[in-house]
Amino acid sequence: MAKRSAVRRVRAESMRHEADQGPRFNVIEGGWDPADQDDRQMRRKKRSHDGHAHDARRETPREQAYVKNVHPRTEGQAELMDAIDRFNMVLALGPAGTGKTYLAIAKAVEALRAGKIGRIVLCRPAVEAGENLGFLPGDMEEKLAPYLRPLFDALSDRMSPKQVKAMMADGLIEIAPVGFMRGRTLNNAFVVIDEAQNCTYVQLKMLLTRLGSNSKMIVTGDPAQSDLLPELSGLGPAADKLEALRADIGVVRLKPSDVVRHPLVAQMLDVL
Repeated sequence: MAKRSAVRRVRAESMRHEADQGPRFNVIEGGWDPADQDDRQMRRKKRSHDGHAHDARRETPREQAYVKNVHPRTEGQAELMDAIDRFNMVLALGPAGTGKTYLAIAKAVEALRAGKIGRIVLCRPAVEAGENLGFLPGDMEEKLAPYLRPLFDALSDRMSPKQVKAMMADGLIEIAPVGFMRGRTLNNAFVVIDEAQNCTYVQLKMLLTRLGSNSKMIVTGDPAQSDLLPELSGLGPAADKLEALRADIGVVRLKPSDVVRHPLVAQMLDVL
């Protein structure tokens, strides 16, 4: 009994001592430190913020500048570019691969950016190359998209697809089918009529007379690759008559030596 009483007495004294002195804590080396935890949290937040900022900078879509200049690669191309600068109407005749369409589009984009004209009008006859594709779905622009693909490719090389869509929505780039051009007057515009060898003489006469004030028209085509009957294509006869007119009209005839595609293209054109 005496032993148990002594133990109880020691325990009671110990509890009173702890109550007076407060709880005791033992420090363990390498254990948890509130200050260190705050520092770690601050460093983690900073790394996370920097990472998000870096990802945002990396994922932000960059708008390509497209400021490269176009230089002629042949004497015929130099003559064509000079004619586009000098004349308000230019007929560029020549074989495939001589850069007729590309140079016309490049000059159109250059004039639009310089504020010389207010819009670009693209026109191309909807004639298949020997195959009847039938009716195409969609609205007018979607129906004409396959025929105007070469023009869009040249536009996309001079500006981004986003800019092309925005300009089409704002009316700065217009698609004008040949069948809907009669009666129009194209003022303050840069008109590109591509693949004009697939236009009849009557159609080409109608298109050429659409030119309005402060406008420029470039007609491109290859009379040797018409998808119409030879007697129906009007590009060759129209070019001959306008070349003899000696007015403010330039007629540039490119040669196989002006082909800038694969060297085999120029060699094949000599024998085909």
